[in-house]
Amino acid sequence: MNGADGVQRREIVLARRHADLTPEQLWTRYFTLGGSHDLVEVEAYLHGAAGLPRHQCDLLAHAVNECLDEITWTRRAPYSSALRPRSPHDDSLAALVHLLEGAELAPPERLPRLVEAAGRLIGIGFSAYLVDYAQQFLHPVSAAADPGPPLPIDSTLAGRAFRSLEMLPADSAGRPCLWVPLVDGAERIGVLRATVADEATLEDPGLRAQCRWVALLVGHLVVLMTQYGDGLDALRHRRDRTIPGELIWSLLPPLTAGVDGFVVTGVLEPRHAVAGDAFDYSLSDTTAVLFIVDAVGHDLRSGHIAATALATHRSARRAGYGLFEQARQIDETIGAAFGNVSFATAVLAEIDLTTGRMRYINAGHPEPLLMRGGKVVKQLTGGRRAALGLGSGELVVGEERLQPDDWLVLYTDGITEARDSEGEFFGEARLADFLRREASTGYPPPETVRRLIQAVLAHHDGALQDDATVLLARWTDARDIDPGK
Repeated sequence: MNGADGVQRREIVLARRHADLTPEQLWTRYFTLGGSHDLVEVEAYLHGAAGLPRHQCDLLAHAVNECLDEITWTRRAPYSSALRPRSPHDDSLAALVHLLEGAELAPPERLPRLVEAAGRLIGIGFSAYLVDYAQQFLHPVSAAADPGPPLPIDSTLAGRAFRSLEMLPADSAGRPCLWVPLVDGAERIGVLRATVADEATLEDPGLRAQCRWVALLVGHLVVLMTQYGDGLDALRHRRDRTIPGELIWSLLPPLTAGVDGFVVTGVLEPRHAVAGDAFDYSLSDTTAVLFIVDAVGHDLRSGHIAATALATHRSARRAGYGLFEQARQIDETIGAAFGNVSFATAVLAEIDLTTGRMRYINAGHPEPLLMRGGKVVKQLTGGRRAALGLGSGELVVGEERLQPDDWLVLYTDGITEARDSEGEFFGEARLADFLRREASTGYPPPETVRRLIQAVLAHHDGALQDDATVLLARWTDARDIDPGK
């Protein structure tokens, strides 16, 4: 091993000694960064008995340098080529500013050109793919006349990046690229393909940081621009929405959101024709408020009842009223507007994010499930009252104390009452078994609810007779979170 490669190896060996790392400790750091060679191969390289590909040597150098950073050592192991900076610099700032200023008065259809132009400023070929509302395909968004076919979420590397919320390297037809999750806050919007000239740069932490910054900004811009134009939104529709469906979707919050140690995510089916189901939430530093509603019927009147319940809940919540008064106002508003033959079942819940204390009211709705340690440990049976719109009657508030990493599952009866061709319900037992299996996969909550609704649709042969909605929340004690991550 001669020349620059030999110099790099000697410097890595010297830096490892200064960092006081054993070969095993160095290999562990290298493997964590994405290194693909085993300990024996790494030790052979360190002793000059074998070589490694350039980008693997750079990963070893980066592993050593991260340790040296921790002990503030001034000397560094060299890289085979210059890496991108991991903090914003002139080029990356120019790319972000180009996106921001270009989108200021742009129609949604112009976003693909802005994204591609921003990529050219930092030497990366960017192209965006947006997930459809059925969450089955990633659709290319490009200024090109033929952007290519949509990519299935369940059978492609791009789909895997979307499902797992991880950056994944790929090499298609000699064109190395990164698949980068495209998000708006905690909500998954799609993926960003970042094409580069050299496969070795795919492991560059600076490249990954730049791709993440652009993906975060593009995700925000997609959501923002969709609010005033249909150019991007039209790509995400696989079927035309019904009028009740448009009514409900216009009132929903983002499907996924999170603050510190709390994430909430929901999904509704049929996506194009939901009528009586809806959900809402409100998150702050200290409190999470959840609301799920199922109005009687499955037509435009059902949509009106659900919309009225949602609007009344928001009005009472924003006025500072607690669960008791929120439920009372929804009950009275539905009764006054639609008469005593119309009603909605619902669950209203409030969680103290500093202690995990949860208070809830169940108005004739399926009982929420509490998951702990990867399995359903109980149904929450407290806080029962009549359905909203039928009069308050006796009202009590249920209480539960959540523990860190607990999952709370709220759902409508369309989930458990979905029937197969032989009339068998999906049922509570199958729901609990599905959640138990999914808890072991390590997927984020949005992927869990996506897979759940697919399982329900498969059980019901792809066409539901009733709305089916699930709202899943996961609480982790914010005091256990490293603020530096």
